[in-house]
Amino acid sequence: MSTKKKDVFEAVERHNVRFVRLQFTDIMGVVKNVAIPVSQLEKALEGELMFDGSSIEGFVRIEESDMFLRPDPSTFTVFPWKPNDVTVARLMCDVYNPDGEPFEGCPRNNLKRVIKEAEKMGFTMNVGPEAEFFLFLRDQNGSVTTKTHDQGSYFDLSPVDLGENARRDMVLTLEQMGFEIEASHHEVAPGQHEIDFKHADALTAADNLITFKFIVRIIAQRHDLHATFMPKPLFGEYGSGMHTHQSLFAGKKNAFYDPDAPYQLSETAMHYMGGLLAHARGMTAITNPLINSYKRLVPGYEAPIHIAWSERNRSPLVRVPARRGVGTRVELRSPDPSCNPYLALSVMLKAGLDGIKNKIDPGEPINRNIFAMSEKEREKLGIGILPKDLKEALDELAKDEVIKSALSKHIYEHFVEAKRTEWSLYQARVHGWEIDQYISVY
Repeated sequence: MSTKKKDVFEAVERHNVRFVRLQFTDIMGVVKNVAIPVSQLEKALEGELMFDGSSIEGFVRIEESDMFLRPDPSTFTVFPWKPNDVTVARLMCDVYNPDGEPFEGCPRNNLKRVIKEAEKMGFTMNVGPEAEFFLFLRDQNGSVTTKTHDQGSYFDLSPVDLGENARRDMVLTLEQMGFEIEASHHEVAPGQHEIDFKHADALTAADNLITFKFIVRIIAQRHDLHATFMPKPLFGEYGSGMHTHQSLFAGKKNAFYDPDAPYQLSETAMHYMGGLLAHARGMTAITNPLINSYKRLVPGYEAPIHIAWSERNRSPLVRVPARRGVGTRVELRSPDPSCNPYLALSVMLKAGLDGIKNKIDPGEPINRNIFAMSEKEREKLGIGILPKDLKEALDELAKDEVIKSALSKHIYEHFVEAKRTEWSLYQARVHGWEIDQYISVY
């Protein structure tokens, strides 16, 4: 038995764990869960636990449904709450085929594949995501409303920020599960919040995001609130983003830092940004996967829709925070928290690596407020724009061979099929705005 597996069994005994949740995600990023008693843990750790893959969105057909879960022992953690005084733990899993090969439709396997590409080039990716969310009230029947629990704004405190208690409990719970929380605060819109946790390697960061969203929803529910990571739940208010700070390391050295280079950014950093900008339109369907995502990506709400980079300036797509040395990084501002983090990090990393391989020049930084520029000014500076809706984003994805290669053939085909169906259903539906706008006029 490996050391990591021994550590799991020792922790199980130490905490008197009775059940273990084996978690993984479907292609859309929805968390799936199989709960097993501790008596079955050894079998699970040996990869012998089978499940029906045909019941999972975007996995396999019913005639090839048998699939296996392989838990990652390093992801073992104990939930801080005890339902009926029973201790429950969690393990994140990879999905495998019956022949023992990794299932190419598993988003976690897919990210590990792209991470290996980076390792072959001598790099590891560090990621610090900032996922925003809204807290809404429930009605007397427990149904979700779009009424916010407060009218607070950026960095407000109670009594304006009535979600402070819920947010504090979220932070305490996350810390009990091993997260290092760096900050938590009210965001710009009423009922909007952000909790920032320490950066990690790409795989750990994706696992952490899945756990983070799960915990936020659980704790919100305990405060009779509903937490949503929907990008734009309220018209006329700021949407929720997932600004993603990222850097590459070569061993223990930050590969983005060069004290003697312009902006103290290495060629690696510049070319990585060049890759992000060059493939921005192609990867938007993955980083912003909902029809609703594009209600956030509109002018007027500081949404990063313009394809350019800058130091400090928050209007372009990519920003370089002021810190240098080991903390040198770039921040991609377009992703939103509805994305599948395994797939989103896969396409970001692949885009950056392509920039390094092909020495893609990101151009000069745009240090002016792009939002205040005219369309002619932006065209003169060569500043492009992100897709305006999900259909355009899917069309751009289909044209970008690099981003397609960041996804397995299975994931690409099933993702696009599901999203084009979603778009067709949306187009055919009569929406409330149309009724309000037309029914009494025509």
